[in-house]
Amino acid sequence: MKNATKDKQAKEGRKNLIGLGFVALIFLIILKIFPEKSSSVMDVSLFYFKEMMLIFPAIVLLMGLFMVWISKDIVLKYMGTTSSLKGIIISIILGALPTGPLYVAFPLALALKNKGASITNIVVFLSAWACIKIPQELVEFQFLGLKFMAVRLALTIIFVTIMGMIIEKLNKVTG
Repeated sequence: MKNATKDKQAKEGRKNLIGLGFVALIFLIILKIFPEKSSSVMDVSLFYFKEMMLIFPAIVLLMGLFMVWISKDIVLKYMGTTSSLKGIIISIILGALPTGPLYVAFPLALALKNKGASITNIVVFLSAWACIKIPQELVEFQFLGLKFMAVRLALTIIFVTIMGMIIEKLNKVTG
């Protein structure tokens, strides 16, 4: 059993390295095609790398706390495949409360998945993190008005939920 797990991890590690190599190759090709942009591209890349390195320790700490404090049974009960509307509402709340870049949410989404959260709820969580932040809603209300904010928020929640359900069905079909 341990050898199978190690083999699977090694295979995933190779796939990740191949993916990283592919992205790096495309990055270099684009820089070769547009050499005048290389300075600004490198500046932006370095900025985001520094930002990620500053945030990464907090992500690791948050993941550790989540793994220890929240049991698999709780995630299954409130966000599992049988959680229905309750799971969607919890996913929206969990995604809408925190502020910060979306890439912070991906490790949390993986932890939710590993603890048994449904794909629908993971998609809703990630989409809420990206599109439904409380501070963002307040600014949207201030500049665009209550009606615009309410309609956009309602449509976002509806279509994100539908998208999550479709992705879950496709995930079951494709395995």
